Amino acid sequence: MRKALGIVSLMVALGTAAIAPATAQETGVVKSDILVLDPDKLFAETLLGQRINREYLAEREKLIARNRKIEAELEAEELALTEQRAQKTPEEFRDLADAFDEKVQEIRRDSERAVRDLERSRDRAPVTFMRIVEPVLIQLMRETDGAVILDVRSVLLRADVVDITPLAIRRVDAEIGEGTEPGSETAPQE
Repeated sequence: MRKALGIVSLMVALGTAAIAPATAQETGVVKSDILVLDPDKLFAETLLGQRINREYLAEREKLIARNRKIEAELEAEELALTEQRAQKTPEEFRDLADAFDEKVQEIRRDSERAVRDLERSRDRAPVTFMRIVEPVLIQLMRETDGAVILDVRSVLLRADVVDITPLAIRRVDAEIGEGTEPGSETAPQE
């Protein structure tokens, strides 16, 4: 009889454990009011962050290639202009040289503007990224009973069990993946 009660008690305990709600311990993070996250690592190691970085690098390479092409065209145009010098009067040549110089200055302004725009988009990328992953981080806070997530760079000492970065990377990859279509970083894919 005792043996039967022991088996029944064990079965009840196992059954109860099987239907118990998930706890923070099961996520690998201790229940804590204070959690820490490494946003740089989250950006660098998630599919979404990697896609955003790839897009930036591709745009940068396109800009570099465009500038090299324009530079070669301008060098060829300058050489052709120099060769025309003997056939032109000083006034005609000066007009052509001034027009060429104005063209070069306009191209330089356009190029500098494109570089600034690209760098601005790179600087905004982490903010855009964090907006997209925020729902995942909020869910992790709820699961771990967290009240605040601190940037790991501002924490002097901590126990690793409050670092949700590895879990956040897995969750962002699972729930968001690469995110939106390339070039549109406003909302995750459905």
